[in-house]
Amino acid sequence: MPLLLLLLLIGTVLYLWIVRRGTTLTRNCRWRLDRSQGRNHYRCAFCAATAAPPKGPPRHCLRPLNDAP
Repeated sequence: MPLLLLLLLIGTVLYLWIVRRGTTLTRNCRWRLDRSQGRNHYRCAFCAATAAPPKGPPRHCLRPLNDAP
């Protein structure tokens, strides 16, 4: 039983690490589709950064480093 709980804990931590590794978005990143600029153009509602990724909203924060809280 303790071995099973240990494996469950390790699996959960590993899963959370893998999911978090794929993105650098912060809590303030709010990407919204802005069709006025193009078909696949996104603008951050928090810092006004813009991006046009090939598919879906950006997965990385584009806020300048000097604006970091």
